[in-house]
Amino acid sequence: MYRASDHREHEEWLEEIERAADALELDGTARSRAVDLFLTTVPDDDRSKRSALAASLYVGALVSGQERSQTAVADAADVSRLTIQQRWKDLLEEAGLEAPDW
Repeated sequence: MYRASDHREHEEWLEEIERAADALELDGTARSRAVDLFLTTVPDDDRSKRSALAASLYVGALVSGQERSQTAVADAADVSRLTIQQRWKDLLEEAGLEAPDW
């Protein structure tokens, strides 16, 4: 879980989530899930924050029924598709969520 002060501390990253979510045309549910996932699992290392952001967006969209391709999310978040591919399943599991049945 995260603290309310985490919103202020990571405001720059949350703005990045919003920017990428706009590019992906995600609704409020997916955005909210992405923010919650990011703030719950935000790494200390700044280099890892962008990949956490991208994985949070991908999983947030996935579990809210607004699936986007890994490539689309990677482009919107300015990471490689491989970054999302390597992180999303662990993030999903950490959050206690399940991927939809395809």
